[in-house]
Amino acid sequence: MKFLNRFKGIFDQRKKGKKNAQSVIPSRLNFLLWIVALLLLALVARLFYLQVLNGSSFKAEVKSSDTTVQTNNVQRGMIYDSSGKVLVGNQVHQAITYTKGADVTSSDLYKIANRLGNYVNVGTKTKLTQRQAEDYYLADSDNLKAIVKKLHLSSQVTSNGQYNKALAYLNKHPEVYKLTKLQQNKARIYAAMSGAYSLSTTYIKSTGVTAKELAEVGEHLSEMPGVKIGKAWTRNYPQGKDIQTLTGTLSSGLPSDELNSMLAQGYSRNDDVGQSYLEKLYQSTLAGSKSQTEVTTTGNTTKEKVKYAGKKGDNLVLTINSKFQKQVQSILEKNYSSAGISYSTGVYAVVMNPNTGEIYAMAGIDRDPTTGKQTTDEIGAINHPITMGSVVKGAMIMGGFMSGVITPSNNTLTDMPIKLAGTSAKTSWFNKTGSANIALNAATALEVSSNSYMMQLAMKEGGMKYVSGGAIDLDPSIFTKLRYYFKMFGLGVKTGIDLPGESSGYEGPSKQSNIGSALDLSYGNYDGYTTIQLAQYMSTIANGGYRMRPYIVKQVRGTNKDGSLGAIEYTTKPEVLGTIPATAAEWKIVKEGLYDVVHGSSTYITGKKLANDTPSISGKTGTAETFYKNNSTVTLSFAGYAPSDNPQVVVALAIPGASNSDGGANLTMASQIFKAFWKDVKSSKDYQ
Repeated sequence: MKFLNRFKGIFDQRKKGKKNAQSVIPSRLNFLLWIVALLLLALVARLFYLQVLNGSSFKAEVKSSDTTVQTNNVQRGMIYDSSGKVLVGNQVHQAITYTKGADVTSSDLYKIANRLGNYVNVGTKTKLTQRQAEDYYLADSDNLKAIVKKLHLSSQVTSNGQYNKALAYLNKHPEVYKLTKLQQNKARIYAAMSGAYSLSTTYIKSTGVTAKELAEVGEHLSEMPGVKIGKAWTRNYPQGKDIQTLTGTLSSGLPSDELNSMLAQGYSRNDDVGQSYLEKLYQSTLAGSKSQTEVTTTGNTTKEKVKYAGKKGDNLVLTINSKFQKQVQSILEKNYSSAGISYSTGVYAVVMNPNTGEIYAMAGIDRDPTTGKQTTDEIGAINHPITMGSVVKGAMIMGGFMSGVITPSNNTLTDMPIKLAGTSAKTSWFNKTGSANIALNAATALEVSSNSYMMQLAMKEGGMKYVSGGAIDLDPSIFTKLRYYFKMFGLGVKTGIDLPGESSGYEGPSKQSNIGSALDLSYGNYDGYTTIQLAQYMSTIANGGYRMRPYIVKQVRGTNKDGSLGAIEYTTKPEVLGTIPATAAEWKIVKEGLYDVVHGSSTYITGKKLANDTPSISGKTGTAETFYKNNSTVTLSFAGYAPSDNPQVVVALAIPGASNSDGGANLTMASQIFKAFWKDVKSSKDYQ
């Protein structure tokens, strides 16, 4: 019994322990189940929020991507001469570029510029303005906050207002932002980046990038979003840089006076654009169209796809023959000093096709009489008015015919000194005293270059009957009448040449108090004309009465895949600007007179120096009486054509301010230019 009781006690005790253990396990399990249940509830709530309440918006966000289009520069079109030689080409360079993102802040630019400035030195060629230095300094938020704090600005002042106040403070206290050379370099980079518009590519450094710079930039590209290694092109001049004065140059960045209009056309602030002459006039043609790259960003993934490869600028083919152009420039330089040039301001020449208006050569020298310094100045032929002298007398004779004061059958007048009350006698160069009074017809008046004949025509056109010693009885309208006929030939009006900056010439005062000068106007000693006007005038006579518009761009052409000249996209057509209403008999007389200037039998002919040149030359010389700072000088000029019976070329030139009128520098130059033309441009054998 004791054993049974003892066994029962042990069993009861174990049963009790088991019951206690069983009571502990469920409580822990229940706690865990409650936690799991709460988590599941939270998960369900989150899924309800994501899929039911905002499911559509989150789906759209997942599927969405940011797509932008970046633009990049292309190679500029080149400029060729008439024979296909490159006058203005392109030289390729390794470059550091920056493409500005859509949402880039000034703070971002500041960080990128500071990093890039550690690896690239952009040099000091580009001037760092005060405003650019200030903007760079204030791009550091700590600097801006410090100045705002110093100014005790109200919290109500806007961020723009704070910035402007800070700029004003720096203007007054430039010592605050003294930049080290390294900081100045970074400031230039920051300015270039800031100047780019969104998604456009600008050059940070386009030339002179060193191998070290390329390596360091390439190594750190991931730290500088938008910075890339690319290509840039600069102009080169295989035939010499002198042609720049005709073709023009490029600006460094957009011109300030055209900034807004050019930005609207898609240019970047730092783009190089045509600054003068052909480069400027044909900017849109030469610039081409920028490439377009589609940049798609999805999450952290960025893909680039070339949407448009861009198009290289079209090329210009000029009427200029580069070899002949150099020859003409050299001829001017070699013979200029023989004219006596102490007071001369230069010499200019134009060679033109009288039948089409094509310009074969345009040369010139600009000279400073004070220092004696001479520079190449081809463009002076279109913008430098000169008192030309007797060379314009062909237009005066034609004006006499058109006004009816002389006719082909009745045009004889006596060369004599013109003496009017209150003035000294005005005479022809060969009849200063009246001892050589001779009867002249219109052709002979040209042959001997009679001033008296031209003055008598002017008085007749003004309705004045000349009486020796009498008062001048002319109305100021005579200026308008004489100029009307001159302008029909292109003298005193813009010729229409396809170059910007052309001058219309100079007109002297035309009031009653200046009435005596109307007589000077009649023989070319009053108004000023450009050398291109002189060429157009003589071309009008040479071709029988058609005033042709001179032009220098012959064609616009594309580019082949191998880089050579491509298909013709545009060809300039000869354009008649006006016609002279003259009869064949009247033209015959004028052309006969111009022929006799060179080949006549009179002892007074002025162009005899050209008589043996072949093919035959017809033309007119000019010697205008001028002054430079009270020093007596002359303009030596010439305009003529060849061959005389089938004109193919016109040469016009002028040497203002010469002192040696007897040396014949104008005729020497003309003779050499004609010879060079038949050698380098056309064969004289076809016209002899």
